[in-house]
Amino acid sequence: MKQISFFILLFYAVTIKGQFVKQQGQLSVSGTQLVNSKGEPIVLRGMSFGWSCFHPRFYTRGVVHTLVKDWKCNVIRAALGVEPKNGYKQDSATQLKLIQTVVDAAIKEDVYVIIDWHSHNINLEEAKGFFKMMAHDYGKYPNIIYEVFNEPDYETWPEVKAYAEEIIKVIREEDPDNIILIGSPRWDQEVQLPAADPVKGYKNLMYTMHFYAGTHKQWLRDRTDEAIKNGLPIFVSECAGMEATGDGPIDDAEWKKFIEWMEARKISWLTWSVSDKNETCSVLNPSASSDGNWSDKDLKESGLKIKAWLYRYNH
Repeated sequence: MKQISFFILLFYAVTIKGQFVKQQGQLSVSGTQLVNSKGEPIVLRGMSFGWSCFHPRFYTRGVVHTLVKDWKCNVIRAALGVEPKNGYKQDSATQLKLIQTVVDAAIKEDVYVIIDWHSHNINLEEAKGFFKMMAHDYGKYPNIIYEVFNEPDYETWPEVKAYAEEIIKVIREEDPDNIILIGSPRWDQEVQLPAADPVKGYKNLMYTMHFYAGTHKQWLRDRTDEAIKNGLPIFVSECAGMEATGDGPIDDAEWKKFIEWMEARKISWLTWSVSDKNETCSVLNPSASSDGNWSDKDLKESGLKIKAWLYRYNH
């Protein structure tokens, strides 16, 4: 009888552990903190896919399953390539299907998923149409997080803010609750600008900060701390350990400082990227299967290291 009870408890524990969104529920923002349905602070940690138009072969259910089960991701990010060749502006049907495949798989795996408009420029009308469709189709799921502008580069904050307000309005007409992420100028490093002039009139908004530890150092942590102190909710939707180019050596010491800094502040973070490009930040070797189920030999140095970090904090 005791043995039967043990197996029942074990089954229950395994089942619950595999039901992350069912456990955490609808996310919201309380002050500057992301919280779960009980109002408790929550930290999401996971992986971002590479550009959908450049690395479509990894946009599969098998890869999502591997990231959740083997890498222990509780959030993933589907990065919709917008402007490059074969991107959303050129071939919307193909790109839409890739994003839907990942989002559907994340919902099935019961983790959170960021729908990322992966662009460095303002494409207002295209973005409005896309997010209206995404919010209409997926807004009922608590799994969904919207990232309305990956990394503004040379746009001013007033331009980015006006764009974000238009997209937020479209999303909120279909989905009143799920988290919306907003970028800031200079590749999401000028977080002091929205801190001084945030979007108003809507709830459950957060602002993205992106870092690459080989380039961005203590100054960006200090700047982000000041933004948080001034009331800005921060979400690190993209980061990694090498230079901002995505290449060059990994700065292990600085990467560790960033991760410990995020953990101490309960900031959610995702690492770039699930792809096999010949660069340091792509975590996979060309040998990696499009269906997931990778061995260590399929992982680059960055892949091995981030998998260990995720296992440590999410397991």
